[in-house]
Amino acid sequence: MGCFECCIKCLGGVPYASLVATILCFSGVALFCGCGHVALTGTVTILETHFSRVTSDHAMLTDVIQLMQYVIYGIASFFFLYGIILLAEGFYTTSAVKELHSEFKTTICGRCISGMFVFLTYILGVAWLGVFGFSAVPVFLFYNMWSTCAAMRSPMANLTNIDSICVDVRQYGIIPWNATPGRACGSTLGDICDTNEFYLSYHLYIVACAGAGATVIALIHFLMILSANWAYLKDASHMHAYQDIKMKEEQELQDITSRSKECLNSYT
Repeated sequence: MGCFECCIKCLGGVPYASLVATILCFSGVALFCGCGHVALTGTVTILETHFSRVTSDHAMLTDVIQLMQYVIYGIASFFFLYGIILLAEGFYTTSAVKELHSEFKTTICGRCISGMFVFLTYILGVAWLGVFGFSAVPVFLFYNMWSTCAAMRSPMANLTNIDSICVDVRQYGIIPWNATPGRACGSTLGDICDTNEFYLSYHLYIVACAGAGATVIALIHFLMILSANWAYLKDASHMHAYQDIKMKEEQELQDITSRSKECLNSYT
């Protein structure tokens, strides 16, 4: 029974809200970084094979994509560490842990650290909103190409000359206007849509966009948790100050009472 009560007490000390937010954050970042990295590689392959056969035309784009892949490595490493720190902060600020460690006492430094996490999580949440919007751009571009191929193959389209249907990626600013061929038309466009690189990259971009959205939700969840924990620390600090003052007053009253009794006894 004692072991059972100990297990229940330990389980009560787990910050489940922070744990759920951490799992969601790790999952979202992993999906965004992993799928985004592979999708970028597939995008370069599609461009080099079908839209820009001269290396100098897309050299800048290749450098940008390589830089973005390195940034993805940094994002994955940073959020792995940051998620663990926020989870640890949740463990130390949950009320159940304060009950387990009755001598726990908040300090100004602890409250400042909690406030700093609130501010940093807010900034990261706003930044990830931008990342979420940016990750929707390649989904939109690939969807346009996929819908064009689907419309071209539809039996209800009744097209006489499919070579007049083209997708020109130069209009999106991905490659310069002097890139050759720069666009794909008719059967060539259909062949591109049938490639494994296109199919895989398109769906990976969708998953990466969903991962960015999950990360935004996780950061909003963390922000609510950190704000509540900071308010709890502030109230706990005021409560400790009140208890210290009350204890001093009781001690002073006890000293006055004892001195009064001593004076009364000596007079008697």
